[in-house]
Amino acid sequence: MSDTPAPPVILGNEPGSFPHGVLAERHPAIIRQVRDAFPYGPDVHRGLDALLENCTKGVIEPLPDTAPDRDRWRSWGLDEYVGRSWFDVPWLWSESYFYRQLLDTVGYFGVGPWQGIDPFRPFKLAELDAPETDEELSVLDTLEARPVGERARALLHGSLWGNRADLGFRLSDAEAEERAAVPGLVADDSEKLWSLLPDTDTGTGTGNSTSTGTSDTSSGTGIGSRAGTGSGPGSGTVCLVADNAGRELIPDLLLAAHLLDRGRCGRVVLQVKPYPYYVSDATTADVVDALRKLTGAPGAAADHGRRLWAAMADGTLTVRAHPFSAGPLPYAAMPDDLRAEFAAASLTIVKGDLNYRRLVGDSRWNPTTPFADVTAYFPGPVAALRTLKSEVITGLDAGTEAALVAAEGQRWRTGGTHALIQVRE
Repeated sequence: MSDTPAPPVILGNEPGSFPHGVLAERHPAIIRQVRDAFPYGPDVHRGLDALLENCTKGVIEPLPDTAPDRDRWRSWGLDEYVGRSWFDVPWLWSESYFYRQLLDTVGYFGVGPWQGIDPFRPFKLAELDAPETDEELSVLDTLEARPVGERARALLHGSLWGNRADLGFRLSDAEAEERAAVPGLVADDSEKLWSLLPDTDTGTGTGNSTSTGTSDTSSGTGIGSRAGTGSGPGSGTVCLVADNAGRELIPDLLLAAHLLDRGRCGRVVLQVKPYPYYVSDATTADVVDALRKLTGAPGAAADHGRRLWAAMADGTLTVRAHPFSAGPLPYAAMPDDLRAEFAAASLTIVKGDLNYRRLVGDSRWNPTTPFADVTAYFPGPVAALRTLKSEVITGLDAGTEAALVAAEGQRWRTGGTHALIQVRE
């Protein structure tokens, strides 16, 4: 890390705080929704009752010796936290362990009929099939005729603001999506992001046209046509650390399509969760569902879907589900193999609020603490695309912070109406 000392990690033991509300209110709401989503038998219902009692009033319990991931969780600090209140351990750790225990309770990890059944799948599919998703996809038809730079900005901002489609967040704030998004960002390093991934399509374009948005109206020659060739800017790898499924994952895939189609990289590695997590976090199955949604849609959406499907087949779009992606620790503690993957990438794009907390450390930083300082440990260039839904924030200038506080108090940190694009080269 940098020489900047990190504040203490966030706990959930302060009544009235945002983390306390997640543990005391959001988690019970998620248990109730999961209970109603499937016709689980009496054993699962009893288990859910016990989990509800335990996570709100009890203490962290150990995993049985037969648990397949017992050693992994012990390496992630389980022995240290056993016997302590869910509210008195790091908030990030407590949240992650809750989802692990919820999956175990509904039989996801066990041998039986419910093994591997995603308890959040009905919510994900309902969002993917919502009329709003179809409306957003129809916009692609008009976007195709716009200049390349304008399309690039639209796809980047679509990926950024798509993070508002977060099921777990809406369980605790039903009005979040209805509130109008603030046009301006609290931090905007988008030009720096594009400078790391220059547009190398020379068919009809003029290089990196995103700064002006006035050149090249072609749609490229298809994903993968320049993938992995040569050693120029367009031959590198972009790691895209996904956040949510459904209406957020689709714009992430469309952003990946743009990067490949314009030769901004030769390969995209989409990092997803190895199992269902935080209600709507994307898994490999969710990627397949999103691609099927695209290929089954009319117009330009289907074209993008087919090219992405082909990119999966030829390896220019790859899905990775590392166990650490569903871990309770910050990325500063990532294992060596994951560190090597990020180090080899031209750029790692980290999506969403949870991944931001893991990127900078789940602490109440002074908002003006430089983003570059707290991400100095990261093994390569990194960009964060994030809609603000928790208290953690870095990299703001003092004037921006003062204006936000004057206008909204501290609500701007958690309301989902502000966003940021931050880059450390």
